[in-house]
Amino acid sequence: MVEKSLNELAEFTGGRVKGDGSVLISGVASLKDARPGSLSFFVDRRFEGELAVTKASALIVDKPTSLFGGPQLAAENPLLAFAKIATLFAPPPKRYPGVSDDASVDGTAELGSDISIYPGVFVGARAKIGDRVILYPGVFVGERASIGSDTLVYPNVTIMNGVEIGSRVILHAGVVLGSDGFGFVRDGASSFKIPQLGTVRIEDDVEIGANCCIDRAAFGETVIGRGVKMDNLIQVGHNVVIGQDSILVAQVGISGSVRVGRQVVLGGQVGIADHLEIGDRAMVGSQSGIAKSVPPGDVVSGTPAIPHRRWLRASSLTARLPDLVDRIKKLERGFAELRAAVRHEDKERKV
Repeated sequence: MVEKSLNELAEFTGGRVKGDGSVLISGVASLKDARPGSLSFFVDRRFEGELAVTKASALIVDKPTSLFGGPQLAAENPLLAFAKIATLFAPPPKRYPGVSDDASVDGTAELGSDISIYPGVFVGARAKIGDRVILYPGVFVGERASIGSDTLVYPNVTIMNGVEIGSRVILHAGVVLGSDGFGFVRDGASSFKIPQLGTVRIEDDVEIGANCCIDRAAFGETVIGRGVKMDNLIQVGHNVVIGQDSILVAQVGISGSVRVGRQVVLGGQVGIADHLEIGDRAMVGSQSGIAKSVPPGDVVSGTPAIPHRRWLRASSLTARLPDLVDRIKKLERGFAELRAAVRHEDKERKV
């Protein structure tokens, strides 16, 4: 069991300790689930009531609180500090010792050192597997595909022919890389398939959530840039380029040939039409429909997307629409009655 003193954790994260820094920490947990030896996290004042009953041995905080009597580690970014500390106690991925006899590995494949290939894995001709790569059961690696060092591929991931994956990539269960892009041309009443001749390139330090699908390019590459983090159930169309360090939340759908800039955030269920550009550091609110390009740094929401603050005003009026319609109808009736009364007075004057 790993144990670290609170002083050691403070040094690791650049924080400062208030109280007994020699207390030993053996894991992390929520305030509710913490046990002696646990380090917990507190910045949200809504959970102040749990401080009196938590069994945590210490807290990570943004600033020390008098509501907790034990030692505290104050950090400039407490959530980041908590995440870093959690990596010290997270169990490493389980490894198969070498290459299973029940895996199918082509003799022309290049295998790095200290790799772990579970039973039921398929590795095609001339594929390249880097050092310390882990391939869980059911993984398919196509011909000429390449996987960089220290990459973790969970069960039932499909890596099609020619796909390139960088180092320290995490592919969660059910990911499909390099399926054909959705390319068809109408031939009368039928659809004629356009061959998808390109590939997919995943750069270093990318994490792709479960059951995501990233299509190969019609020509050239579909590219997921360094440090991109993708949630589950995301569709990326052919020839899309996603810039470095962007974040895509669950159920995002990106049509073909879209260019997403660096450090972009796409909320859940965002849909983007084809051949658009999302500028660097733009943010798109959940369930938004993007029908035109978004300039760098803009924050938009809604369908069709508009500036976020304007969308907040518009959406706040939605619940009031029935009342507003009733008021308008009353005003119209009142105006009609007033106009009728004025006409009646005019007739009487003429008489």
